Amino acid sequence: MNFDDYETLPTTQNFTTHMTAGAIAGVMEHCIMYPLDSVKTRMQSLRTAHNGTIAETFRHMVQREGLLRPIRGMSAVVLGAGPAHACYFATYEHIKHTLAQLTRHRHDHITHGLSGCVASLVHDAVSNPAEVVKQRLQMLNSPYRGVWECARHVYRAEGLRAFYRSYGTQVAMNVPYTALHFVTYEWCQAALNPARAYDPRAHAAAGAAAGALAAAATTPLDVCKTVLNTQEAAARADGLLEAAGHVLRANGPLGFFKGVQARVLYQMPAAAICWLTYETFKHALAGNALDSHGEDGAGGAGGAGVAGGVAPPLACAALRLAAAAGDVPPAAAAAAAAASTLTRS
Repeated sequence: MNFDDYETLPTTQNFTTHMTAGAIAGVMEHCIMYPLDSVKTRMQSLRTAHNGTIAETFRHMVQREGLLRPIRGMSAVVLGAGPAHACYFATYEHIKHTLAQLTRHRHDHITHGLSGCVASLVHDAVSNPAEVVKQRLQMLNSPYRGVWECARHVYRAEGLRAFYRSYGTQVAMNVPYTALHFVTYEWCQAALNPARAYDPRAHAAAGAAAGALAAAATTPLDVCKTVLNTQEAAARADGLLEAAGHVLRANGPLGFFKGVQARVLYQMPAAAICWLTYETFKHALAGNALDSHGEDGAGGAGGAGVAGGVAPPLACAALRLAAAAGDVPPAAAAAAAAASTLTRS
């Protein structure tokens, strides 16, 4: 199936395809890279000791808090990343298609940047509560035993507003991050894969470059977001300026770049995994849609092989890993295992 065939799919099918592929990509990206995300959060803490380097932080976490400590809170990602990325990619593709038609493809970079900004607003509105819970569980001496306990405690103690305290900062960070990310990805795709055919190496390389550049540029805002989400005793803040003040007083100007290495090392493979997974499932699911419309039988068979044989086991593995950390109820892990078994049969 080529790129033109995919673009001729019905709009409703495109929307479903983008949401499904985006949800799978989001869960895969965050679950695979979750331990490094935990290290990044710990390095950005204003009070945690032994967080000077990635290796030191990870070693201290494992030695003092247990082998599974770096994956604690993963189920918050499983619950939040799927819906957030489904909305993210579906919104991006829809806005991109609409603007491209209006501009007749004359301003592609502007189109990609604006589409990414709108998609980021939707993504952050869905993902922000899960991000708060995740980072509370990642902090040193976190008093919560699991995702649901943390969510209930935050709601009772701080109200619904606590889940969106960092939304403004998240948007301020993710709008330029996403704009830069999508423009870089599309530019790299145009250079590496001008035919826009399915090319795993090009998708992964373009994603890695986009993730690294955008991550490095927006690290200061990510540090402030961590301060707002974690609300540590010595650094409680209600807004971006107050959080920035805490960072400046605690660590000076260089404090805004704490964890930049971990953030870049996280975002490079994470973005590569996300885009590769997204493009793979978009290609596969589009092949299924073409097959159902009698347009491309071979593409449909290939899509069924990928979507049916690979996605469920990978998603179930993420759930089992989160269950091992004590965040997913055993019934959910058992259901995931049953789904995987049924898929293989």
